[in-house]
Amino acid sequence: QVQLVESGGGLVHPGGSLRVSCETSGFAFNRTTMYWYRQRLGKERELLAGITVSGVILDVADSVNGRFTISRDSAKSTAYLQINNVIPEDTAVYLCKARDYSGIRAKEYWGQGTQVTVSS
Repeated sequence: QVQLVESGGGLVHPGGSLRVSCETSGFAFNRTTMYWYRQRLGKERELLAGITVSGVILDVADSVNGRFTISRDSAKSTAYLQINNVIPEDTAVYLCKARDYSGIRAKEYWGQGTQVTVSS
């Protein structure tokens, strides 16, 4: 059974930092590109960054470049998003997506998301 479980969200003060995690199971993590998105209230889902199996960083959004860092740990089948110097506009549900290339066709899986709220 495919599972992507995000964690690490919560309330953070402006200027603070946190790391959200995406723990995966049920598919070949070492054949999968991982992505982080966020969904702000009333806004379209926004791609933040991706990371390939070999660690190449993809598609970093201009809005978070220099503040957000994506990473992965193959031993733990987990992807991370380090969020630094948060601003109120970072308040959103943060979701991870896996694009699995192990089959004939790529498959995509989504987690349920973790809420990050930036407030003083």
